Amino acid sequence: MIHYRNCPACQSTQILSHSEIKDHSVSGDIFPVWICENCGLKFTQDVPEQAQIGRYYQSEAYVSHTDTNEGIINKLYHSIRKITIRQKRKMVMVETGKKSGRILDIGCGTGAFLYEMQGAGWDVVGLEPDDTAASIAREKHKLNPRNPQELFSLDASSFDAITMWHVLEHVHTLDEYVAQLNKLMSDKAVLFVAVPNYTSQDAAHYGTAWAAYDVPRHLYHFSPDSMKALMERHGLKIDKIKPMWFDAIYVSMLSEKYYVGKNRLFHAIFNGMMSNVKALFSTKRCSSLIYVIRKK
Repeated sequence: MIHYRNCPACQSTQILSHSEIKDHSVSGDIFPVWICENCGLKFTQDVPEQAQIGRYYQSEAYVSHTDTNEGIINKLYHSIRKITIRQKRKMVMVETGKKSGRILDIGCGTGAFLYEMQGAGWDVVGLEPDDTAASIAREKHKLNPRNPQELFSLDASSFDAITMWHVLEHVHTLDEYVAQLNKLMSDKAVLFVAVPNYTSQDAAHYGTAWAAYDVPRHLYHFSPDSMKALMERHGLKIDKIKPMWFDAIYVSMLSEKYYVGKNRLFHAIFNGMMSNVKALFSTKRCSSLIYVIRKK
């Protein structure tokens, strides 16, 4: 069990208990969530060590690992993913200024994004801890995901782009990971980090039932300020923050079941759309954000 004495993002000792959140999707266990008064990071306290947390990922509903199409939420996920993968490819090419290059995708899942990048002419490397997802990536996309520990044996300054699509919140050794990302980036490389944003309107509406807390799998719950604090400690800077508009709808659909005990599609869509309306006036309020990060 891990009990933090300092904030994982800024290392401040000004941390205190904030709330208790239930693992709705797998175990039903309750986990304390603390908050840093300095940078605003929320983090799951008393989480299992990396070697013990695997059982909390054992769910057929974990769509990014299984590629399942069962149920309306999973069907929506796959429909939206087709759109967002193309958007991500275009964003990587625009932000790096490259039509081709070398890209590392950490937590590549079943390989759909890397397959898109490979088709566009990029040299791709993927890391994936889940055997089921990696197997699908091999069979479906002819990719060869590596073990995540190989992150620390990759050549320095060897990537033009590094992507972490909803992965950083899962990483136990946060400082070690971010420091290594910096080492792997070439001078003009771009790091793309997508994470949920607990300062969004849908998070405020659903409270502790907000699905994107996803304890204990999500170890950290970022705000723009806490992400800035983490990256600056490692010699990196946030260049841009981009919204992920579809996430508000998807997360609201999951949250609705946790909130009232049943799927209320209309309510979920309405709450997700209202969250996006709020975010129109401030991108930093979007349900999930993509941080475009460069070396200082």
